[in-house]
Amino acid sequence: MSKLKAQPLQGNITKTPNRYSAIIERVFRNHYEEGADSFEFTREELVAVATELGLRLPKNVGDLIYSFRYRNELPNGILESAKLGLEWIIEGAGRSKYRFRLAQRNRIIPRDDLLTIKIPDSTPEIIGAYALGDEQALLAKVRYNRLIDVFLGISAYSLQNHLRTTVKGIGQIEIDEIYVGLDKHGKQFVVPVQAKGGSDKHGVVQTQQDIALCAQAFPGLICRPVSAQFMTDERIAMFELTVMDGSVKVVEERHYQLVNAHAITSSDLEQYSRA
Repeated sequence: MSKLKAQPLQGNITKTPNRYSAIIERVFRNHYEEGADSFEFTREELVAVATELGLRLPKNVGDLIYSFRYRNELPNGILESAKLGLEWIIEGAGRSKYRFRLAQRNRIIPRDDLLTIKIPDSTPEIIGAYALGDEQALLAKVRYNRLIDVFLGISAYSLQNHLRTTVKGIGQIEIDEIYVGLDKHGKQFVVPVQAKGGSDKHGVVQTQQDIALCAQAFPGLICRPVSAQFMTDERIAMFELTVMDGSVKVVEERHYQLVNAHAITSSDLEQYSRA
């Protein structure tokens, strides 16, 4: 197939809620052949297809890819082409390149049978008043309440948030926040953290990218990927993740609720002592 060349937007441009679906489905159909397990495409092709269809892309073209990784389902035409028990994912394949690949279907959803652990809320009230969105609020709560330390049982320190960098063979990635830490034996760790709020979903692609970045930038440290997600009643689900056979697996899951210290009763403490 000849490469499509991006052209400047001209004439009447349609802007609809489904424009991302129309663009990604056309790109998929440009490459997909029955029985294929993977194929690559470029960022430039997204722009060219949008022009061909008369649809407007955002200034950050990567938002289209992000939306299908973590927020929205792929169009039905793509979903229906997946083999039984598998789903199409979009992963990085180098600078400005992406790959559609069939992977095992998996969704990480907080369990409804886990004990909720009450934690004295150390979040400064002014942070709660001015946090810009679910993700920022969640990262702040995790940081100020030292939930990485509590969850993983290590001393952890925030190194950087919204780290944007390039990983060899994948391309540009962004990690919500990255911690470094150590345990009582002197082992040192790097902890990439995903923050999920609203309708965002956990995905194998981000965990794979986090692990790849840690292997490239922190080869001497033990990587322990973590994802945090808002639940109902101001509860926070914490997951330690890994990737096996191309799928995300949960190593451990805990649920925490940030409360006033006086809301933690003697019966709560007794229950925790038996856990």
